[in-house]
Amino acid sequence: MKANFAMKHICIGITAHVDAGKTTLSEAMLYQAGALKKLGRVDHQDAFLDTFALERARGITIFSKQAEFSLPHTEVTLLDTPGHVDFSAEMERTLQVLDCAVLVISGTDGVQAHTETLWQLLRRYRVPVFVFVTKMDLPGAERAALMDDLRAHLSGACVDFTDPDPEQIALCDEAALEQYLDTGALSDETVRALIRSRKLFPCLFGSGLKLTGVDAFLAALERYAAPPEYPAEFGAKVFKITRDAQGARLTHMKITGGTLHTKDLLTGRDGDAVWQEKADQLRLYSGAKFRPVDMAEAGSVVAVTGLSKTFPGQGLGTEPDWAGAVLQPVLTYRVELTDGTDPHTALQKLRQLEEEDPQLHIVWNNGEIHAQLMGEVQME
Repeated sequence: MKANFAMKHICIGITAHVDAGKTTLSEAMLYQAGALKKLGRVDHQDAFLDTFALERARGITIFSKQAEFSLPHTEVTLLDTPGHVDFSAEMERTLQVLDCAVLVISGTDGVQAHTETLWQLLRRYRVPVFVFVTKMDLPGAERAALMDDLRAHLSGACVDFTDPDPEQIALCDEAALEQYLDTGALSDETVRALIRSRKLFPCLFGSGLKLTGVDAFLAALERYAAPPEYPAEFGAKVFKITRDAQGARLTHMKITGGTLHTKDLLTGRDGDAVWQEKADQLRLYSGAKFRPVDMAEAGSVVAVTGLSKTFPGQGLGTEPDWAGAVLQPVLTYRVELTDGTDPHTALQKLRQLEEEDPQLHIVWNNGEIHAQLMGEVQME
């Protein structure tokens, strides 16, 4: 008889300091897992996940993107998040729907200032973390020195998983240490539990561009990343609003309990008013393409059409609304319409942008439009 392995589903987010090599690693993972036939490159402006013109032109990720791939016993939803600090609110909204995060570190730069900010956010949202140190093919990237850097600036529980030493893993937790001293070994379940409870942070090394260490990293994710236990009652977290090429409004959500079917009625609040709207279509996106599905089970990340009142950070069903981003915009700008556009038309368009990025805080003030931004790149 053939062994019957149940496929598990995990939602992984890739996050990093800008230019650390995050999108390159995402492409490498998709390619090695067989989801991409051709390897895209950020510097060639053909990265699978950077679909927006400005992303390709600047070589940075602005919007969180979704891709799907399969490992032998695991279905993976991969969310590539913005690394540039101007788009940190988009990244932060995505953190709340992750089962685990991959923090990408440049082997030549080590832990940078924004890396430490990301680490604090991952701690705040209690996201388990796997660390991948990339660009190890470049001169100056030295593994022992980088491990010292990770332990000093991120956590003493960062452990090199190239050839994991069970004793070093056991030192992260008292119960695990007892198990190790009693039996001389640690079970995979113990290691998974330590990672899930953020008592252990596996670190692996390689090069996304040269595809070295990527297979070993995927194997570690499959072996040690674990989805949470989901309740039977329906719940979902909305983390993004976008529009497709035809202008249809898409509500991107992670199902955190129960199942969502097409044509199900969803209920939410708009201030004191309660609304009900039908989930017309459920779309499973991978890059710019999607396939419609009839239902989405707990753990799935789907885009839903037919909803007009949802907003990023909204909780549906059993989920509460998100408390809001820690990183807030500090600059307020006045929008000047120099091309003769009617202010009310412009306000309407800017309100659509605000739906996609609530941090903009578009304000109509005595005939003037004001917006709040994080910086230059976001202004562009």
